[in-house]
Amino acid sequence: MNVAIINDRLKGIKMDNFKVLDLNTWNRRDYFYYFTKMMPTAYSITIDIDVTNTYQYLKTRHLKFFPSYLYITTRLLKDQPEFLIGERDGQVVQYEQLHPSFSLFHADDHSISNLWVMFSDQYQTFYDRYMATTDQYHDQHGAMVQSDPAPVNSFMIGTIPWLSFNSYTPLPLQPLKTYFPIIQSGQFKEIDGRKMMPLSFTIHHAVADGYHVSQYLNRLKTAFAQPEQWITIEA
Repeated sequence: MNVAIINDRLKGIKMDNFKVLDLNTWNRRDYFYYFTKMMPTAYSITIDIDVTNTYQYLKTRHLKFFPSYLYITTRLLKDQPEFLIGERDGQVVQYEQLHPSFSLFHADDHSISNLWVMFSDQYQTFYDRYMATTDQYHDQHGAMVQSDPAPVNSFMIGTIPWLSFNSYTPLPLQPLKTYFPIIQSGQFKEIDGRKMMPLSFTIHHAVADGYHVSQYLNRLKTAFAQPEQWITIEA
């Protein structure tokens, strides 16, 4: 689909809907204060995810893995409000949805360009947006080449397809004004005939504990084992 057509369809669509949280009733108020004011802390968890079923499902339908990976991971974030927390004008807010921001690799000079795609619950809609965006910018070099800046409720997600790792932790040299997760995957590795994908999940402790991340990662394992539940193509 032509990117101009997609851009026309997106005009007037509000991408950063949110609600202001009442700190008097928010169940993470004390933890938020502790992990932002007293002991600022973030943490990363890395696991292997079996993506064999999803890989085969996509291959037989001639679909790309990376946008499908973006879709599944982003869609599951929507179901856990602790991963949708942000700040606006000094207030703690919860967004309705996050949008993936990722790097496009240029094989000619080994550089990357940061891109983002507006998320949609509809797999094919999101897939078409991804393909149109990457087609438009695939030969444009530079750190920030996209004409429209990423919305404030975009989160960082990517892959290192040349390396399989057992631990990955992004280390910002200055504090980031975000509480959104950072997700990074790596090169598949074959174990007992299964395709295993390393995946790192980094989050600010102010908004989520190990329980919440474990919930998400276990749901992610299930989703990649059952791609037909998530990846649907219009006839």
